Amino acid sequence: MTIPSRVTDTSMTHRMLGDLQRNMARGQKLQTQISSGKLLSKPSDSPTGTVTSLQLRGEVRATQQYSRNADDGLGWLGTIQDKLGAASSQIIRVRDLAVQGLNAASGDEGSRAALKSEIDNIRQSLISEANTKYMGRPVFGGTTAGDTAFNADGEFIGNTAETTRTVGPNAKVRIEANGVDAFGANESDTQLFKVLTDISEALDANNHKDLDDALGRLDSAHDLLKSTLSDVGARYNRITQMKQSADDHLLSVTSQLSDIEDVDLPKAIMELQIQQTSYQAALAASAKVIQPSLIDFLR
Repeated sequence: MTIPSRVTDTSMTHRMLGDLQRNMARGQKLQTQISSGKLLSKPSDSPTGTVTSLQLRGEVRATQQYSRNADDGLGWLGTIQDKLGAASSQIIRVRDLAVQGLNAASGDEGSRAALKSEIDNIRQSLISEANTKYMGRPVFGGTTAGDTAFNADGEFIGNTAETTRTVGPNAKVRIEANGVDAFGANESDTQLFKVLTDISEALDANNHKDLDDALGRLDSAHDLLKSTLSDVGARYNRITQMKQSADDHLLSVTSQLSDIEDVDLPKAIMELQIQQTSYQAALAASAKVIQPSLIDFLR
């Protein structure tokens, strides 16, 4: 014989109140998600999701830094490209002037003086270009703490230490071109500013032999500059590719992070409406099941 269990009004009331409280808690959680736009407000919401979220956030910050480094590197290399390109054009002009000097008549001092003057001005202009700064630092000065890479006489006073930027995982790229690489070493006969001085002096002295020799050294100095310009261009292209890769990766990681953290608003709103309907139905059912007794009126 089965003995029926007895359900008291008190136990029924406690059970219904507990169910209503749980229903309200679920509704409150949905409201919090909708108002914040986030699925995760504390680690207990999803321990595994929290760990993944932290890992992705770290990757986002690292990738953003790679992109910033790439932008800085492109600024450096872009400036260097512009200055070396302009210097190459001016060297070509100097060569034309020197050839004119070779072809000038021996007694044509006025023509030689005009050629010398223009070459001297180009030399000063090139020294100024060689001292170009980016973000307050001379781009051809290596890691020098000084304001200039070349002094007024065209001598290199910077250093040849490399400046690099990390633009990806285990990817460092050199972002400068020191004065020795671009214009030659001080002690070299093909140092650009020394060659320009020799050309000017040869024109002044009307020494065709020295002028012809200086022309050959000018071509060697120009070859060095063009080689450096080519190398700078290759590094610029590499950083551009690395930046594009970083931007693409950032987009992918951000999308993954959004999938984990961000709430699906239409879905959450629909669930909240269902939850509110369920809560109202539970309240109505509770009111019908738990009827007031005589004791309730006597209290």
